[in-house]
Amino acid sequence: MIITHKEFPNYKKYEIMYEGRPLSMEVGKLAELCNSAVLVKYGETTVLVTCTASARPKDGIDYFPLSVDFNEKLYAVGRIPGSFMRREGKPSLPAVLASRLIDRPMRPLFPTDLRNDVVIACEVLSVDRDCSPEITAMIGASAAVSISDVPFNGPIAGIVLGWDGEKYLFNPTKEQRDNGNRMITTIAATHKKIVMIESEADQVPEDVMYEGIVQAHEHLQPVLDLIDKMVEEIGKPKFEYEHASFDDVLFEKLVNNEFESMEYCMDTPDKNVREARVNDWITMVEEKYGEEHPDMMNYMDEILYKLQKKVVKKWLLAGKRVDGRKMNEIRPLAAEVGVLPVVHGSGLFTRGQTQVLSIATLSTLTDAQKLDTIWEEDTKRFMHHYNMPSYSTGEARASRSTNRREYGHGALVEKALEAVIPDVEDFPYAIRVVSEVLSSNGSTSQGSICGTTLALMDAGVPLKAPVAGISCGLIQDGDDFTTFIDIQGVEDFHGEMDFKVAGTKAGITAIQMDLKNDGLKHEIVKNAFEITKEARYQILDEVMLKAIPAPRKELAKSAPKMIQMKINPDKIREVIGSGGKVIQKITADTGCKIDINDDGTIFIASTDIDACRVARKTIEDIVFEPIVGALYFGEVKRIISNLGAFIELAPGKDAMCHIKDLEFKRTEKVEDVLNIGDKTWVKFTGIDEKGRWNISRKEAIKELGEDKVNTK
Repeated sequence: MIITHKEFPNYKKYEIMYEGRPLSMEVGKLAELCNSAVLVKYGETTVLVTCTASARPKDGIDYFPLSVDFNEKLYAVGRIPGSFMRREGKPSLPAVLASRLIDRPMRPLFPTDLRNDVVIACEVLSVDRDCSPEITAMIGASAAVSISDVPFNGPIAGIVLGWDGEKYLFNPTKEQRDNGNRMITTIAATHKKIVMIESEADQVPEDVMYEGIVQAHEHLQPVLDLIDKMVEEIGKPKFEYEHASFDDVLFEKLVNNEFESMEYCMDTPDKNVREARVNDWITMVEEKYGEEHPDMMNYMDEILYKLQKKVVKKWLLAGKRVDGRKMNEIRPLAAEVGVLPVVHGSGLFTRGQTQVLSIATLSTLTDAQKLDTIWEEDTKRFMHHYNMPSYSTGEARASRSTNRREYGHGALVEKALEAVIPDVEDFPYAIRVVSEVLSSNGSTSQGSICGTTLALMDAGVPLKAPVAGISCGLIQDGDDFTTFIDIQGVEDFHGEMDFKVAGTKAGITAIQMDLKNDGLKHEIVKNAFEITKEARYQILDEVMLKAIPAPRKELAKSAPKMIQMKINPDKIREVIGSGGKVIQKITADTGCKIDINDDGTIFIASTDIDACRVARKTIEDIVFEPIVGALYFGEVKRIISNLGAFIELAPGKDAMCHIKDLEFKRTEKVEDVLNIGDKTWVKFTGIDEKGRWNISRKEAIKELGEDKVNTK
């Protein structure tokens, strides 16, 4: 038997301190069959990031096939999955969002004509609650691609920005996040430009957000320097690749001869008209140039994209928009509430040809979503789901399962509204809103934010403040740039930026910035905040608050009414009963849904508020504990002539009034004063050494008088 020891001659470790915690990247030891692999450790969070690329381009596609997978493993937090199979299944929503968080800043930095499959896999191996696994994975992904032979115009680095109301927090620890932090803003950037912003905030002012982003850009520079050092020392030469084929000769002819006809196709505010004109244009150029260029239809999608992009850019730089609006003009708006019967709340928001119907549903807290992920959150009380069926864009395509984009937009709306959802103590409901995109011509996520606000207010949810969302676009010519408000679909598709900002009048609640260029200068970010703030105010004042000025005072008839009560936790067992018999009987008798927390908080829900009150009274009777010195009016249930009378203080709760405590004068037998069925006032005087309740009719007489002791 021959044994040799494996050596790793290419192993290297790179280290810096990053916001007070060690950041290290190790290469040359793990996953050596990949194009590159980096083991990233930030604090005690550990992520293995690999980059692989196919040797040959994928045929028949007109896009760059990049896949980013953020693979969460519950062993990373010392837990076994709660599923029946006890193993990880499809990615959780936070894992999908983490994948998108890494994909979005990196994708624009790859060559647009690269058709080789590229897969970035981030395996989360351990999690330190003080160090974000998403940021760790993003840094590792940037490093892995940068040192690999895959063409990439990076690197990028990521950082989390927090704010406690007084100072900025960079990569905040768990303690900092839990104590007064008002935002979680993730920023990705190159050395000179911002390439991605994603934020969930508690009404943070625009100037505070902007200054924090500027400072965060400076704080992440050491990571970029570290990756640059890695590339210099161990980076592979970038491979040559087969550039996606394109008929440049035909495209040049079309630019020279058919540009004006394409301008005519684009010059309409109606998406349906535009698409009809474009289809006619395709037929025309096919007849005119098809004989000379028989393969032209293979390139038509890319021809249309490049030609329309030229048209849009020309117009925007000249101050003209596709639909004729001014740069600061929002499309026609409409808002309605109460558009559906039976449901708990509904709102219809329309902006141009973008239309979203949002429906709110209220339920008890047991319907809050249970989470089984590597993150700390284990339940989610406010849920938003976003659906964009194919008919919303006029496509004849069967709708299948929820895609990553729908998950991402749904989560963005959740972030935008989370800060204004009432605390559970004030509004003990689980809340679900579904936004159905009925028509899509750009900014459906921001339409969903507005629609969700309307639906929640219509449902009677006491929001802390109404939220509106708007997006702005960008076109650049060298160092000159122009931003414009409320981008529609064609401007999003052919523009360079989709900068979405949601918030109240007090400040920002959510940001999502997507780019198609290599990043933004700080002044562009500042300008975007300024114009979206003004637009948000207009949408709230002129449209949304005119549809419904404030949340409804009462819930819909179909919505569950809720009563909240608190009992001694030691009494929970009595309310539930052996095998759940007691609580099941209460539920069966009243039709109420009853939830009990371990701290003794009980939530009673029913569409009939009177049924809730009956259930509450039943529970109060079960857990009844008399107060020393309090008076109670009860019925005589049993008598022992020479000993005393048993009086019911609450249903099923009797106490004996000793014969000597019935009256001030001597009593020979109880029946001289009380008989079974009589009702009388008594005072609770305490509990004896055997745990028995003591009551006195004499003390009640002393307080009420002889003539009132037997009347209520």
